[in-house]
Amino acid sequence: MKKTTLLLIIATAFLSGFAFKSILTEKNEIPEKKKVTGIGGIFFKCKDPKKIKEWYKTNLGLNTNQYGAVFEWRQGADTTKKGFTQWSAFNEKTKYFEPSTKDFMINYRVENLISLVDDLKKNNVTVLDTIAVYEYGKFVHILDLEGNKLELWEPNDIEYDKLGKQMGSKTTK
Repeated sequence: MKKTTLLLIIATAFLSGFAFKSILTEKNEIPEKKKVTGIGGIFFKCKDPKKIKEWYKTNLGLNTNQYGAVFEWRQGADTTKKGFTQWSAFNEKTKYFEPSTKDFMINYRVENLISLVDDLKKNNVTVLDTIAVYEYGKFVHILDLEGNKLELWEPNDIEYDKLGKQMGSKTTK
């Protein structure tokens, strides 16, 4: 009887521990909402965008086009999928970065832009415009705490790739 009681106690303790762990794990396994998944683009002001693109092409090997250069890479979560980062030189007099007074703007790749914008508004983040939808993705602009304008992009990489090929643009790999 001692042996049976001991086995019963061990089995009960094991099952209780397993059940307790399952309860804790279920509560903690709520998937974290993804926001930024990578850098979608680097945009900067310069005196002569045409000359600067040519300099980067000649000296650093960027495959430039009318908009700058596109870096192609493989996504970490699924290496069968391509991802892209845009590099663009803008004329120093561009108004595109306003209301920011900075000479740069970063484009962040995001997931579920509509939900993210709702969350940002709840946190009193300045959303500068409405979400613009194109075949190659959705875009919106916000300001960070120091007034830097940021572009958020929920990409459609398949359509972005097609657009680049239609333009005859080569990516930098």
